[in-house]
Amino acid sequence: MPDTGLSSSRLSEFADFGSNPGNLNAKSYIPDSYRKGAPLVVVLHGCTQNPSGYDHNSGWSHAADEHGFALLFPEQQRANNPNLCFNWFSRSDASRGSGEALSIRQMVAETHARYGTDPARVYVTGLSAGGAMAAVMLATYPEVFAGGGIIAGLPFGTAQSIPEAFDRMRGHGGPNADELAEIVRSASTHDGPWPTLSIWHGSGDRTVDPSNAEDLVDQWRALHGATKNPSRTDSVGGYPHRVWCDAEGREVIEEYVITGMGHGAPLSTVGKQSDEVAGPYMIEAGISSTRQICRFWGLCDERISRTGELAKLVDNKPRVARSKQPSSHPLAGGITKTIEDALRSAGLM
Repeated sequence: MPDTGLSSSRLSEFADFGSNPGNLNAKSYIPDSYRKGAPLVVVLHGCTQNPSGYDHNSGWSHAADEHGFALLFPEQQRANNPNLCFNWFSRSDASRGSGEALSIRQMVAETHARYGTDPARVYVTGLSAGGAMAAVMLATYPEVFAGGGIIAGLPFGTAQSIPEAFDRMRGHGGPNADELAEIVRSASTHDGPWPTLSIWHGSGDRTVDPSNAEDLVDQWRALHGATKNPSRTDSVGGYPHRVWCDAEGREVIEEYVITGMGHGAPLSTVGKQSDEVAGPYMIEAGISSTRQICRFWGLCDERISRTGELAKLVDNKPRVARSKQPSSHPLAGGITKTIEDALRSAGLM
């Protein structure tokens, strides 16, 4: 998504949050409806995007207005990555206690200190490289997050270099299901309950192969001790939806396959009540990933969710998303021609 800047941004600068070893910026949004002890949602933009633009399209701050939770938007800088991607494939940035992962952890801690958000109800979501970085945060700091939402992202720990990142994005190589779970276990000393996870992917995604969504299910299903077969299969908004429960029957993983959609976040932009706006990699699909992820985390009022909007979304008619994914992606300079050409051909967004 172009770096629009959006002078009408609803977000505020969030600075002085720690040593910031990853050299990240940040924005925040604290709605008028916020009350001390409310949840915190961390939102990670995709490559070529920024927090203001991502919020404008996805409607996260409007959801915060409605349900009273706080928002934190970590922001990548071109000095770290010319294409504004979070460096999910870099060992130094994707490990506990260092780089970008530690910067985001420091932001969360400072948000608790400033606003009194609930440490037991912290969630993280992201698109593409932001989704992969959300997986990094869930794996490296599982005690911090109650749940995650990964859109067109990749599993944790499957790439540690740019060539490996290209391969995994294409769906080539990588660990098997048992190894995927072990990679997360070895990322920290955590032995408590694992975060829940909502996974979203377009079946027509040519930037990040849909097999990565299957790998995410396998990675976290094993951690939760869920069975290989889903506990429930249904249709939401006309799209396939699968749910896995743990041994206690708690819903711990859900997966949406957005039929025909390319690389991007699915939105529901139609109707007077919608606060979402379509754009590059922000795709009108007749279903809101923002709102549905909120429901999965329990951030929306259950009575309204179950009898209101959710009832409108559930049907059994096949639906195909109208993808606006560009066929090529302009890149910023500052990297070698070889890597530029590889980025272009691989579509590293």
